[in-house]
Amino acid sequence: MRFINAKFIKSASARDGFILDDFPQIAVVGRSNVGKSSLINMLTNNKKMAKTSATPGRTRLVNYFSINNTFYLVDLPGYGFNKASKTTAGGWDRLLNDYFTENERLKLVLLLIDSRISATALDIQMLDYLAELEIPVAIVLTKIDKISRSELNLTKQKIMKELRFNLDRIICVSASKKIGTEEIATLIENYI
Repeated sequence: MRFINAKFIKSASARDGFILDDFPQIAVVGRSNVGKSSLINMLTNNKKMAKTSATPGRTRLVNYFSINNTFYLVDLPGYGFNKASKTTAGGWDRLLNDYFTENERLKLVLLLIDSRISATALDIQMLDYLAELEIPVAIVLTKIDKISRSELNLTKQKIMKELRFNLDRIICVSASKKIGTEEIATLIENYI
């Protein structure tokens, strides 16, 4: 699958703003500053599709992108940003919970993990939460261009052990080098 026709549709700050039409949705979630926006830009081949920032915690809304007029790629707020106030962080938690529990069109969640850091306690908590809701998940290791091949293999092994996840369900990507685009596109096509 090629992401030929991609466009930003809207942002939602609460459940009443969620898109509830018949198109399937693929959500992108992960720790703040893990590379969610960069991944969306890589997939759509448009550096300006999703706003990127070096400052963690910039994505605070549920952002919908229409892909090929057949499904939505949904950029969710990052979690684990320590400088956010408890009120703000609590609002993001509620927004994520509402999105996951009230969305019958959600087909797959791409859980992004920084390959340099491996899975954090929050990543494990998110995976357990999604498993409890019976939502399909694929692990996506980001920023693989910033570590060596041996470090990447160690990270994969560690994640498989910590998350009890099969290696064939982990996709490695580098937005700057455009590595992993085809694997993610094929995975998404299988779910929509």
